[in-house]
Amino acid sequence: MKPKIILGIDPGTQLMGYALLKIQGNTLQVLLMDVLKLTAHKDVYERLEKIHTKVCELIKLYQPNTFAIEAPFFGKNVQSMLKLGRAQGVAIAAAMQAGIDVTEYSPKKIKQSITGNGNADKEQVWKMLQQILLIEEKPQYFDATDALAVALCHHYQSSSPLAKLGKGFKGWDDFIKKNPNRIK
Repeated sequence: MKPKIILGIDPGTQLMGYALLKIQGNTLQVLLMDVLKLTAHKDVYERLEKIHTKVCELIKLYQPNTFAIEAPFFGKNVQSMLKLGRAQGVAIAAAMQAGIDVTEYSPKKIKQSITGNGNADKEQVWKMLQQILLIEEKPQYFDATDALAVALCHHYQSSSPLAKLGKGFKGWDDFIKKNPNRIK
C-alpha cells in the first residue's frame, strides 16, 4: 500500500509553519516540521513569492498526496486578516498548481481534533502532538507544531468512517448536483 503524505501549513506573513506527515498503515511518521522565516524581507510581495516558492519546493521534494491548511481566524485587525489571507492564498495556489487536493480547517477544529478541546492553547496542542507522534525535541516556533497539528487533523478527518459518507461539497454547484430533490 502506497503511503499517504500530508503537507500541513500554518500560514503567516512573518513565519509560515510547515510539516509533512507520512501515514503508512497505522504508522504515523513526521518527515519534516519547520518554519519559513519571512521577517528579513520587508517587501510584502517578496514574502508572498517566498511562500509560493517554499510550498512548491516541499511539494517537489516530498510529493504529498494532499494539502491541509489552517483557515484564517476572524480577528479584530482587518489589515492582519488581509495579509494572512494573501499568504494562505499563495500557499493554496502552489498546491492547486501541482494538482494536489486542498482542505482548510479552522483553528478551533484543529485544536478539537488534536486535544479534544477547541480552545486549547499552543502548548497543549504541542504536548498532545508529542505524545501521539512520539516527538522528543521541542521546535523553536509553535508555528511549526501548528502546521503539524493541521496535517494530523487532516489525517483524522479524512480517515474517519464519517469522512466516507460524502457529506463534503465543493461549492453550491456540487451540492445541487448531489441533491437535485432539494431544489424548489
